[in-house]
Amino acid sequence: VQLVESGGGSVQAGGSLRLSCAASGVTTSSGCMGWFRQAPGKEGEGVAAFYSGTSGIYFADSVKGRSTISRDNAKNTLYLQMTSLKVEDTAMYYCVADRWPCVGFKSKLTSGRITDFGYWGQGTQVTVS
Repeated sequence: VQLVESGGGSVQAGGSLRLSCAASGVTTSSGCMGWFRQAPGKEGEGVAAFYSGTSGIYFADSVKGRSTISRDNAKNTLYLQMTSLKVEDTAMYYCVADRWPCVGFKSKLTSGRITDFGYWGQGTQVTVS
């Protein structure tokens, strides 16, 4: 499994970014996939994710209403669109995944530990100032 993130960068508060995660070895249509972020000195946080196939979508309270998660199954790519960015959104953003049936995937999003997931990418840095 390989997860390759892109789209991070530096942006002013109030701005927007779209992160991408190109996946291989796991399919966006059938697995559980999402975004997890880690800021220095803070516990990790599940940001947004698809779980339970197509029926479950998770957003952290901190990004609810400001973020959209989507996927292009033809490209096997996961996206995270974030708007109205805040300084506290500054973090390394990781794409995370588990293979179907991905039992317990939703609970992993709130565990604070990226190592709970089966797979994760190298991350893309988002800096909001």
